[in-house]
Amino acid sequence: MIIQNYINGVLQAPVNGKFIDNYEPATGKVYGQIPESDAADIQLAVDAANAAFPAWSQLGHMKRAAIMMKISEGILAALDAFAEAESLDNGKPVKLAKAVDIPRAVDNFHFFATAIEHFASESHFMEQTAINYTLRRPIGVVGCISPWNLPLYLFTWKIAPALAAGNCVVAKPSEITPLTSYLLSEVCIEAGLPAGVLNIVHGTGPSAGQAIIEHPEIKAISFTGGTATGKRIAATAAPMFKKLSLELGGKNPNIIFADCDFEQMLKTTILSSFSNQGQICLCGSRILIERSIYDQFKNAFVEKVKALSIGDPKTDVNIGAVVSKAHQEKVLSYIELAKQEGGTILCGGTAFQPVDERIKKGYFIYPTVIEGLPQSARCNMEEIFGPVVTLQAFDTEEEALSIANATEYGLAATVWTTNLNRAHRVAEQLQSGIIWINCWLLRDLRTPFGGMKSSGVGREGGWEALRFFTEPKNVCVKYY
Repeated sequence: MIIQNYINGVLQAPVNGKFIDNYEPATGKVYGQIPESDAADIQLAVDAANAAFPAWSQLGHMKRAAIMMKISEGILAALDAFAEAESLDNGKPVKLAKAVDIPRAVDNFHFFATAIEHFASESHFMEQTAINYTLRRPIGVVGCISPWNLPLYLFTWKIAPALAAGNCVVAKPSEITPLTSYLLSEVCIEAGLPAGVLNIVHGTGPSAGQAIIEHPEIKAISFTGGTATGKRIAATAAPMFKKLSLELGGKNPNIIFADCDFEQMLKTTILSSFSNQGQICLCGSRILIERSIYDQFKNAFVEKVKALSIGDPKTDVNIGAVVSKAHQEKVLSYIELAKQEGGTILCGGTAFQPVDERIKKGYFIYPTVIEGLPQSARCNMEEIFGPVVTLQAFDTEEEALSIANATEYGLAATVWTTNLNRAHRVAEQLQSGIIWINCWLLRDLRTPFGGMKSSGVGREGGWEALRFFTEPKNVCVKYY
């Protein structure tokens, strides 16, 4: 399969004619090629976006919304094909892509198509003097760069609000998982999206991604990915005074108090630990358990983890392949590091070796549970981003908070307790941008999404996203 760039409304090869291989994680085999785009392709995309911007920004929110609804409906109509493509590209089970990833992409376009119809700005009355009102206008050409873990889900999470607000977009999906963004290009053509409004350019971060970040006519950057990459983006974009939204890494605590609903907690903690092979920035990779139920939790949790099925993502399994050989090696290196740091592997800890001939060379890792690590251990402090969790006991609420807040990250946290006062108290003191009480990954698209500390800058979702993709202008009218 040869994937092409989507620039100025048409699918086309990269200017340099170069392509790179794309691998299926479950088999370890090349199944297609993607453009190795560079600054020349980004320039074409920027030129197309600039040409399209005047008409798109003035089209009116109702007409923009109608086109976006057609895109949402187009993704929904091809849900099965999108889910299979996401699994092929990413290694996640097809059933997960069909239940979560693709429906969320549908919802992203639908939500922002309707949200823009209700987006309002402020006015401020000055008694007997003047009235101030705020205009919010689209920025112009913006850049959206998304990661490989939730490819279409997070790609559309950025593109949809940017388009709804009247901007034109130059977007780059991860070069590791380009397939569903390519299918999105086809849906946009079928939906009648005007040429140049959305441009999808494939390629690596150092070539295509860097060209987006440093282009002087791209006025804002929305990025989701690793913290180290976020720092490099900020170093380039901040001196150029671009607007920046950076959703970065996490090392999220899952705090379990003894008074929790144990069965509900256990069921959800399996999901929050190992969904998408642990490759979700919101996964709870540090499980903190009140000491009085530590052994009970450990025994029950390990039993359930060992029962998780792992294998071909095309089949009905719980755990598929991690995204690449390099990522598999990284995750396994952290497991070896945990042993050196004094940790005990309670289950997992190795690569899974399939007997099925189709996936014999795939990139699989057994879901892994580790205990006995000191808080300062690297495996408790650094983002592993795989099917690996650590267990830590605590005695008091204060100790739980101290452990939870000890890392440089502050993206998400989960708290399990039936004590309402404690739930509110702990939520207020946790240094995380998202707190779930007695649940996980329960998302209302109207709410702000983002992290503290090294987990990012800015917020996505709801009005926050529409505010990011617009520039406010105050107009003061004096009257007599």
